[in-house]
Amino acid sequence: MPKSKELTEFERDEIVGLSKINLSVRKIAEVLLIAKSTVQDVINKYRRRGLITAAPRSGRPPILTPRNTRTLIKMVKKDRQTSLEELTEDFNKTLQISVCSKTVKRKLHEEGYYGRVGKKKPLVSEINRKKRLFWCYERRNWVEEWEKVIFSDESRFVLFSNDSPKFVWRKVDERYNKDCLIPTVKQSAGVMVWGCFCKDKVGPLVFIEGTITGERYLQLLNNYLLPFLHELGNEDEYIFQDDNAPVHTARIVKDWKEENLDNWLPWPAQSPDLNPIENLWDILERKVRMHNPLPKNKRELMTILEDEWHKLEPEKLTKLIDSMPRRVKAVIKSKGNPTKY
Repeated sequence: MPKSKELTEFERDEIVGLSKINLSVRKIAEVLLIAKSTVQDVINKYRRRGLITAAPRSGRPPILTPRNTRTLIKMVKKDRQTSLEELTEDFNKTLQISVCSKTVKRKLHEEGYYGRVGKKKPLVSEINRKKRLFWCYERRNWVEEWEKVIFSDESRFVLFSNDSPKFVWRKVDERYNKDCLIPTVKQSAGVMVWGCFCKDKVGPLVFIEGTITGERYLQLLNNYLLPFLHELGNEDEYIFQDDNAPVHTARIVKDWKEENLDNWLPWPAQSPDLNPIENLWDILERKVRMHNPLPKNKRELMTILEDEWHKLEPEKLTKLIDSMPRRVKAVIKSKGNPTKY
């Protein structure tokens, strides 16, 4: 039976020697019990390059085959939050092999997957994904229209945050993939504020004590939004935006909007990435965190928040409004799923 193992240098010498006395390839193969194709390869190599030694090898062959690697990637994509140890254990059980966690980690890195802190984004239901997509398709050609939108929202600021980061396995360009995100929930303690802004001007920053209801939200709009609209001038040209929080959609609030506002913007649920005021809250929080010393109590926090709010540069506001066409395109590109904004 022909041999399948690597030929020794002596065996290669034998093949070359027999070929020099004009033995045929078939006869040499029969005498040495070596496959004809192997005999022919040795003879050809000797005639072309004068070599009888084996070609140098790059080292030990890889432990994981391409098929093993594909299985590993499928397991990572199925559970992005699995730990390296759990992944290694499940991988070995699935394929009935034995590789260490370092090998698994190295292979993932070779394929472009690294452990990174998962980006936190609100979970978008399938129904709301479709609504977000439809809403963006309707406004995909808006440009100058965004300059007349007054964006508003509530936000909560806390003195301390102890949220620990959660890691996921992902590639560099998968940061905002749906299965790489960490769903967030709103915190229940801190200072609640309401604010609004348009292309180059912020409105009032209103502190909300206790639970906000439809009646209290209506009073807020009446006491703060209307004066801001009057201050802007040409109130009938502006479009007011708020989200679908229950207090924003209460019947008395809807009736008030119909009576007091010329235009307001319908809003798709679970869409903070479409509201640039969310980025404004982030800017405001960073400015607060830069204070030295940091606020020690609620009153100090409120004072700093209000002071920094009114110091926000008009250029930053304009930049956020100018991002709206890109936000809309990003949602369309992601087919309604969360985006980087």
